[in-house]
Parts: sequence; structure tokens; C-alpha cells
Amino acid sequence: MKKIIRFRVLLFSCIFCTSLYVHGQDLHYSQFHNSPININPASTGIFNGDIRYMASFRDQWRSVPVPWLTFSGSYDRKYFRNNDEKGFFGYGFLFNYDRQGDSRLNLTNFNLSGSYTRILNKSNLITGGLLLGFSSRGFNISDLTWDKQWDGDRFDPSLSPGENFDLMRVNFLETGAGINYRWQKTSRTKIDFGIGLFHFIQPKPNFFNSQDLALPMRLSYKVDGNFQLTEKLDIQLNALHQMQREYKETLVSGLFKFFLNNQRGQETEIHLGLGYRTTQAIWPQVALKYKNIYVGLSYDIDISDFSNVTDNRGGPEIHFRYIITRVKPLGKFKVCPIY
Repeated sequence: MKKIIRFRVLLFSCIFCTSLYVHGQDLHYSQFHNSPININPASTGIFNGDIRYMASFRDQWRSVPVPWLTFSGSYDRKYFRNNDEKGFFGYGFLFNYDRQGDSRLNLTNFNLSGSYTRILNKSNLITGGLLLGFSSRGFNISDLTWDKQWDGDRFDPSLSPGENFDLMRVNFLETGAGINYRWQKTSRTKIDFGIGLFHFIQPKPNFFNSQDLALPMRLSYKVDGNFQLTEKLDIQLNALHQMQREYKETLVSGLFKFFLNNQRGQETEIHLGLGYRTTQAIWPQVALKYKNIYVGLSYDIDISDFSNVTDNRGGPEIHFRYIITRVKPLGKFKVCPIY
């Protein structure tokens, strides 16, 4: 029992201190295709519809000392200029909140995003996007335990942790840019290729004044494809590769979309699929789409060695989407010819 307690104290101290010095990696979702602006600002306004609301929630590692909670919410829409038949703008808002462990090490992030899409022809579109935001990262040490509070025989909370921090909250500027290319044959057969870059103006959100560490840039490559197989069945394939300094991660997923009702205005779909992360995790996923409302659920199953020290192998992830499609006004036309 003493070894287990000591192991957990040391494990938490190592993870927490590593987070302070390295600042951790950016938040991420297994269903990355359901949080597109977090991957690429050029995803702003790229959807079938006019206005889009999205919300995402992820909860993991509840049975170890570093539970992880992430929430995101976004709003984006298209904007068409008069007499511009070759392109359209998109703009939106993105909010993120991420909290880790007993220290409640947290990130709060507010962003504005914008894009412009150039329509090359009826099947090809290219989009450029930018993101600008404000971030705040902080923590609380009131519930923390430290290795120096282990006296060799037992844990003594009255002992000094021997830790001093110059700052417990830092604020910094968030920046991002991206490009996306879409090939679209029909509303159900299309492919997106995107590249996103975040923190290109590298801030220095350090908790120690003596540090001079910049937040590393994050580069993401994403491919999304949806293909109609039959009148009642589609297949969706997604792939993402992200790099942030030494951290590299690749995610792939696929799902089948079963169309229960194709009647216009009553569309109903059930999605079933599976995903894999190269950091050794898999996740089954299921989703329901009714008219313009979409709800997706997945559960991460950790298959790495870390699963040996926890009863909980991962955690649930939930995504919600609601799209508004407006009826376009008829153009000007003559009721009858003029002779």
C-alpha cells in the first residue's frame, strides 16, 4: 500500500511539473472531424448550409490523479457578397476550455476566425482562413501533493512542498492560419484536404519569469472524404496528422452512414464506425442525424501500457451540431418576353 501511495504521489508530481515546463500539447478530440476549426481555420464556413452551431465535450482518465476535461463551442456562417458568383466569405467564433488534474491546470481560449472561399468551378473550391484569439492558462496548488512531503515512511501534508511559482496565471495571444481544398461531386460525395498552422506568432506563457520558452507551433494535415455507395449507404473516411515539437500523432477513422429516411425535410441517418490513434488508442463511435441536428458519441479505449495502472481505459466524447439552411431568394427575371 505504501508503494502504491508513493507511486501515485510521484506520478502526479512528474506529470504536473512536466505540464508546467513543457506547457503540454494543445487540446484534441478523437472525433476531430466534429471540431473542424480547432484543426484548421480554413474550415470556417465550409459546410452544406448557411449557419452552423457546434459543441464538443471530452472526459478521460477519471481513475488516475490527472483527470482531463475538454469543452469546445463554435458558431460560424457564410457571407455572400452581392454580384460575387466566384466566391464567398465565412466568419465565426470558437471557445475552448481544457482542465487537467488536481491542480486544475486549465486553458481558456476565445477566438475569432474568418475565411474566403474561391469557387474554381462547380466541383472545386479552395479556401484560406485566419484565426486570432486570446488565451489564459492557470492552475491552483491548494489540492496538490508533492514528493518532498513523503518522509520516507508516510505522506505528511504538513511538510513544505519546496515549490515556488512566479505566476499562477498567464495570458497570451492565439494565432492560426490554414488552407483547404475541396473536390465535390455531389452533396454526398466529396473530399477535403487541409493544412492548419497554430501559434505561428509564438507566445511565451511561462509560469517562471526566468524561463524563455515559446509555445511550439502546431502543424496539422487533415483529409476528410465522404462517398455515396448506394441510395441508402455512405462511407466516411477521416485522417489527421499533427506535429508539435517532439509530439506527433496520427488519427484515422471510418464510419458507415445508414440512411433510414431520404425524404426531403425528414432526413434520418445512423452512423457506426471505429477510429485508431497511433499513441495506442481505439474508439468505437456512433451518431444520429435527424434533419439538421447531429449528435455523435465515442469512447476511447487505451491499449497502451498506461492502461495497466488505471481501471478506466479512456473516456467518453460527445459532439453536437445544428445547421440552419436558408431558402435562397429567386433572382430577378421577366415574367414574359418583351417584343
